Amino acid sequence: MGNTFTATIERFEMQGGWHFVPVPETLSEPLGYLAAHFGFIPITANVGDTKWDTSMLPKGDGTYFIALPAKVRSKEKLSLGQEIDTSFEVRTREKKKELF
Repeated sequence: MGNTFTATIERFEMQGGWHFVPVPETLSEPLGYLAAHFGFIPITANVGDTKWDTSMLPKGDGTYFIALPAKVRSKEKLSLGQEIDTSFEVRTREKKKELF
């Protein structure tokens, strides 16, 4: 995958808060123009042997994060505070089929 980085797994400090990795601004800032719906940037993420379609999400302070679903954390044996390698590719819209 094209965009690779190493980050520490964090968790939002609320009950049921998501586990996530922050995306370095050097990777997210150039993609800001793709933030179509509420600032979401559609991506395919990859951690270890696991790939999934998701979105890079805005934190509200100009930075982005990738959420790590429980299924991914379980499969890859990931835990809070662990440093992991993450990669992603931007998902492009599929062309709509023309109906005639």
